[in-house]
Amino acid sequence: MCNHYRSDPVRIPSWREYIGADPLGPEWSETQLDIWPRKPALIARSEDGRTVLDQMVWGVPRKMQGKRPGSMITKHITNVRNLDSPFWRSMLARPEQRCLVPFTEFAEPKIGQGREEWWFTINEAPVSCFAGIWRPSEIGNVFAFLTCEPNPLVAPLHPKAMPVILHPEDYQTWLTAEGDAARALARPFPSQLMSVR
Repeated sequence: MCNHYRSDPVRIPSWREYIGADPLGPEWSETQLDIWPRKPALIARSEDGRTVLDQMVWGVPRKMQGKRPGSMITKHITNVRNLDSPFWRSMLARPEQRCLVPFTEFAEPKIGQGREEWWFTINEAPVSCFAGIWRPSEIGNVFAFLTCEPNPLVAPLHPKAMPVILHPEDYQTWLTAEGDAARALARPFPSQLMSVR
């Protein structure tokens, strides 16, 4: 699963203008290049009929049963695969809790090679975006993004899953459509539009 991606601040202004998002303020451009779980990142969401930029922490906290009886642990969920889970279903059903997560490239680990990673990019797109969902939490607003079956480019390197990457023409559908139309976008991105290094 994807637990590392890059969102190049230098490229974000053109994407922000393309999606018609209101600026977050001068601090938004300081978003880190490398995005890791439990760190702040830039997202875009709908608010009162317009697209706005926001900064949220990547990873939705969820309390789960620990290894010892009666113990609880908090996991920070970064990738959402089971769209029928009651925990995620309510967020997916509400357009106001969906978001766009801009990225310039995303990583998957090279199996058996320590910290080495494969890096995937979208051809001829300086900035692309994942299909995200967000919610308030005790640590502030947090987000995760959807994953799906891997496409033929990703599958040989990471057979478990890949992030749901949206085509630009589907951005507003993701942010505003009713549940079934939005869920239909949770599909593998075409391999021929991607590269890996």
